[in-house]
Amino acid sequence: MTTPRTDRSPWNWLLLLPIAIPLIPALFNAVEPRLFGIPLFYWLQLGFVLVSVAATLVVYHMTRRAR
Repeated sequence: MTTPRTDRSPWNWLLLLPIAIPLIPALFNAVEPRLFGIPLFYWLQLGFVLVSVAATLVVYHMTRRAR
């Protein structure tokens, strides 16, 4: 009989950041400042993508099992 696989790790809570941060309208409810002529909303969305990738990589590396 094999032991059941569990994905319960405290590192998984870090994955809530990429979901929760873009849901805060006060962060991007403006046009200024502009970055290379691009309004705040658009370059902040790109920043959210980078935060999502970083959080996913951290969780992946911290929760993968040793071979």
